[in-house]
Amino acid sequence: MTVSLDQLIGAPANEADWQLASYEKLPLHVVRGEGSRVQTADGRWYWDFYGGHAVALIGHSHPTWRRIVAEQAERLVFYSNVVYCPVRTAACRALVEFAPKNLSRVFLSNSGAEANETALKLARHHTGRPDIVSFEGAFHGRTLGALAVTASEKYRRYALPEYGHTRWAKWGEVPTLDENVAAIILEPVQSLAGMRTATREFLHGLRAECDRVGALLILDEVQTAWGRLGANFAADFWDVRADLVTSAKSAAGGFPVGVTLVDDTIARGVKSGDQGTTFGAGPLASAALLATQHVIREEGLVARAREIEARVRAFFPGEVRGHGGLLGLVFPDAVKPRVAALRERGILAGGSDDPNVMRLMPPLNLPFEAIDELASALRSLG
Repeated sequence: MTVSLDQLIGAPANEADWQLASYEKLPLHVVRGEGSRVQTADGRWYWDFYGGHAVALIGHSHPTWRRIVAEQAERLVFYSNVVYCPVRTAACRALVEFAPKNLSRVFLSNSGAEANETALKLARHHTGRPDIVSFEGAFHGRTLGALAVTASEKYRRYALPEYGHTRWAKWGEVPTLDENVAAIILEPVQSLAGMRTATREFLHGLRAECDRVGALLILDEVQTAWGRLGANFAADFWDVRADLVTSAKSAAGGFPVGVTLVDDTIARGVKSGDQGTTFGAGPLASAALLATQHVIREEGLVARAREIEARVRAFFPGEVRGHGGLLGLVFPDAVKPRVAALRERGILAGGSDDPNVMRLMPPLNLPFEAIDELASALRSLG
């Protein structure tokens, strides 16, 4: 008997009856995505400036992505890294070709937290040192190792005691390192902290201090990679050399993939068994990666990110943080009521840990009419 997806889903039910109560959910039942919009169960469409936590860089259900992933699903859904896999080979090549030139190898996992865990382990192994420097406002994931370099107490306190030796530094200031420091890790744009954005001087100062003591520089580009800022990576945007770059979010168009890009000097020290994951870079994930990279290139989405930024800055009278399609609008008061009011007008945006910052993380193929509607809605709200 042939069964449909709708038959398997069945009658509407309350998700909270089975899921851990870990999420404060929006009052939306999203059932479909198309380009830069999502549709709810009542048939209403919303412009998606939130992008599902900055994931939908190429839009929802992109036709090329759907076709490539479906082709791979018909051939082979999964086999582990114990065998060679042509689609994985092509995906790894595409990622490295898009990456900063010194990052010649890639390790694929399942999430941004795993990508950061991999980078932290590689840094400690390569240097033989125990300490990691992280910054106030940092968010690097919720696994134990990633939590150890995440600044927010509300995330860390749940899982204490934490793993690792972390030193905390003030955002925007270059700390003085010693020879116990394996690496500095930071997000070039601290999205959750309110789109706090690094400067060129800050990043190059960190690079110089790492070089002085033989430490590594890790850029957490879970949100800033793949053209999101209007450059391939933040490392390219600010022309700073990172030893390790991590990413996830939009790398595979919505399929869960973590990416750790590795400098060749570090890669040469990795031997069989040093890293591993069962599901990382399976054939279906690799097809999703490959399709996403193709769409970014074919549709010129890196340049499009710059156009989105210019159009937002042109209409918004206040401070705009971030770059490209990763922007924070700073208001004189709390944005939560505005975010809710925008939702009533068919526009999804996000808040942050800074109550006065509204986050915009839309698909990079967002039509300009959506930005015009956002501008009109914000003007009407005052």
